[in-house]
Amino acid sequence: GMSRDEMALALERHATSKLPDDNIDQVMTMGFRGEALPSIASVSRFTVESRVRSGDGPGQEGWKRVVDHGQLVAEGPAAIPPGTRVRVENLFGNIPARRKFLRSPRAEYAAALDAVRRLAMARPDIGFTLEHDGRRTLSVQPGMERPERVAALTAPELAENSVGLDFQREGLRLGGIASLPTYNRGVGDHQYLFVNGRPVKDRLLVGAVRGAYAEMLARDRHAVVALFLEVPPSEVDVNVHPAKTEVRFRDPALVRGMIVSGLRHAIDQAGFRSVQRPAEAALANWQVEPVQTAQGAFFGNNPLPLGSEAAGRRGHDAQPLPVGFADYPSQGEGIGSFRDSRAHFSALPMGRAEAATESVPQASRFPLGIARGQVANTYIVAEAEDGLVIVDQHAAHERLVLERMRTATANGRVATQGLLVPEVVELDEPACDRLEARAAEFADLGLEIERFGPAAMLVRSVPALLGTKDVQALVRDLADDLAAYDQAISLKERLDHVAATMACHGSVRAGRVLSVTEMNALLREMEVTPHSGQCNHGRPTWVKLALGDVEKLFGRK
Repeated sequence: GMSRDEMALALERHATSKLPDDNIDQVMTMGFRGEALPSIASVSRFTVESRVRSGDGPGQEGWKRVVDHGQLVAEGPAAIPPGTRVRVENLFGNIPARRKFLRSPRAEYAAALDAVRRLAMARPDIGFTLEHDGRRTLSVQPGMERPERVAALTAPELAENSVGLDFQREGLRLGGIASLPTYNRGVGDHQYLFVNGRPVKDRLLVGAVRGAYAEMLARDRHAVVALFLEVPPSEVDVNVHPAKTEVRFRDPALVRGMIVSGLRHAIDQAGFRSVQRPAEAALANWQVEPVQTAQGAFFGNNPLPLGSEAAGRRGHDAQPLPVGFADYPSQGEGIGSFRDSRAHFSALPMGRAEAATESVPQASRFPLGIARGQVANTYIVAEAEDGLVIVDQHAAHERLVLERMRTATANGRVATQGLLVPEVVELDEPACDRLEARAAEFADLGLEIERFGPAAMLVRSVPALLGTKDVQALVRDLADDLAAYDQAISLKERLDHVAATMACHGSVRAGRVLSVTEMNALLREMEVTPHSGQCNHGRPTWVKLALGDVEKLFGRK
């Protein structure tokens, strides 16, 4: 709190300046000129009440001062607990030109909420409460850990779907939390950046976050991060923007590189982790209670009459049931007929089952479990120690191929596979020009192409990782990618995008039957490959249905 004399001084301009020695390069506070309180008091009806904590003696009681648009209109004793309370009313009441440019009440509240949220993240040792129209909209307790505080202010599930950062380099320190690539949003409003405890909205830092998540998120998706950068005051200038929301670094390349490498290192440590969203909605769709009627059993809106000729029909549509259901006994044939007809029941095979040639390994030995089968020739079903794991085989293999190509590129040159007969791909002339200009970059990735006339490209070799499945489609897609992104992104980003396109063409396609050995090999490689929890577009490659959810389906819980 403040005493009576301190309160009067606080409302004088520059009286609370944080620069006792005029060293403007060593600012560590939110502000430093001492103008906030008198500036607000000059454009509103401003009431401040305060009492010092040891204010029991004479002259130490609570005190209040009221300033109406710069003029002191009242002061006197106030009944208040130790501390300070500030109330601002009738903002810009005497300045209609400024008042009419205020946004709608909803927009102004959203801006206030965002400001308080950022302050609460910066100081987890302090409690914050925000009320709006008599309703408490934000409340966090003091003394929280930083990841816990960030999750409380954004989304509770962020704590389980994020990784922590603690990275140091050349006197700089980066902390905070970052979401898994599969936990993302359609807008970038949940990216919180702090420099020495000061909330900022700096383009350099935003660009560094985007670069760190490159090729792990779709271009219209954004990560959820709260990054806290500690920099020596002499290495950052906080005076480049009136609101101090932008900063300038003495060595911006060092800061950007630190953020990108720190985020990527933390995401790499996540391994094959992926967001596992609650399965209640899916379970609700499965748990449809049958309703018995005089005509038969109804599941949801699809009636399935029992017995006689209706056994082969579903509702009013004459759709044949799977093989074997035509032999279902009528209601009058009894249970004996059902036992005799059991041998005719068969499910239409969607994958392939194999006889085990060796002992089946224990699921507890592997995080992603042991493959048990394939559904719709697209999804691998594996049994883990604590549930069922379902893997999208195309999305998972696409990520694995991309990571292999990146590793090969980092170690030198990607191995190539020459075509016995070079393939000619016909394109329009501008597309051929774009491909020809980037031929050297493609060669680094194992794709060797050359111009073959004005409107065609000749492909001599492809990356060995991809094989020679559909060279025509690969080259056409690369030409389209260059047309869309060639001018807007850097060389490194362009190479990553090209590699992602190649990986998509070289991965296991949906609809391909895999053997159990191939399924398990895919699962084992996912467990040791960074970023395998999401595909190249930021979608999850696997989900888990916990045993508890399975038990709910059968009424065991």
